[in-house]
Amino acid sequence: MATRRSFLASLMAAGAAPRLGWAAVGDPHYLAAAKDPDGVFALYGVSRDGTTTFRVPLPARGHAGAGHPRRAEAVAFARRPGLFALVIDCATGAVRHRLTPPEGQHLNGHGVFTSDGALLLTSEQRADTSMGMIGVWDTAQGYTRIGAFPTGDIGPHDIRLMPDRATLVVANGGIATDPTDRRKLNLDSMRPSLVYLSLEGVERDRVELAPELHQNSIRHLAVRADGLVGFAMQWQGEAGAATPLLGLHRMGEAPVLASAPLADELAMDGYAGSIAFSGDGDGSDLAITSPRGGRLHRFTDDGTFLGRVTRADICGLAPLGSGYLASDGLGGLFAIDKAGPQALARHDVAWDNHIVML
Repeated sequence: MATRRSFLASLMAAGAAPRLGWAAVGDPHYLAAAKDPDGVFALYGVSRDGTTTFRVPLPARGHAGAGHPRRAEAVAFARRPGLFALVIDCATGAVRHRLTPPEGQHLNGHGVFTSDGALLLTSEQRADTSMGMIGVWDTAQGYTRIGAFPTGDIGPHDIRLMPDRATLVVANGGIATDPTDRRKLNLDSMRPSLVYLSLEGVERDRVELAPELHQNSIRHLAVRADGLVGFAMQWQGEAGAATPLLGLHRMGEAPVLASAPLADELAMDGYAGSIAFSGDGDGSDLAITSPRGGRLHRFTDDGTFLGRVTRADICGLAPLGSGYLASDGLGGLFAIDKAGPQALARHDVAWDNHIVML
């Protein structure tokens, strides 16, 4: 595979340097997918005060997105098992490129740009084995697919770039799925993992949970500037187990699993949908959400439970101010800090699971 430096050189040589930055589209700070009242799916730009700055229709349900680090360009990913990702010019609403995975693979709802914007990396899996792959796309050459490498396990979902800009962290959910109906095929033998890879696919670290937690699927990620990783989990075992749904990890160390008090943990219904560090300068705490439980749980960065916020169908979560921006399936956008929740806006949409910070 060619180096990142050579791709950046080709970007500049091709005259594709950024022309319109995010300020040209209202300077949105977030991306969020939603379903409109007429059943049409769309990707929205969202500002810090909850106003929407642009809307681009999608051909089917969207999940997460990725914003180019320099130009007003976003990639909207289909919900897994997905067969499309759209590269959208957020200034005009035009779809510049439609990305399709190779035959026998599908997209798993998440992706990330390298820090220079030269490459897009996508979370994928093989349809026959659910083995995870990272797709590599050259943005300077019209998002041409130039390669792929294994994630080291099955059922990858979220992926994030680490602060060193040279390491990718992957949430391998450990679940084999039927690509036609999302049916789970290996609940008795599943094995989730958190894997760190170089941008060339070399494994740098791996975390696996204790055997009694092998059904705690690692799904979503948040990364702090100092390299601390938060991971959100979804329990696939017997109902009422009240397993921890939040983990914290630094490369080279053992993971720390965090639990709320029993009644609060039970109320999460075994499901954490999104995760984020707080928006204050050092990300001093982090939170997870559960749309099933209708609640948000906050923790310190050493895993101590701080409290809860209840809200029907809450899921999307991103840093905002000293706390968080959250969304729900009823169209609400609200800020959460130590003083509690504050309504920002309500839109006539059903927000999907994630808010992606630009």
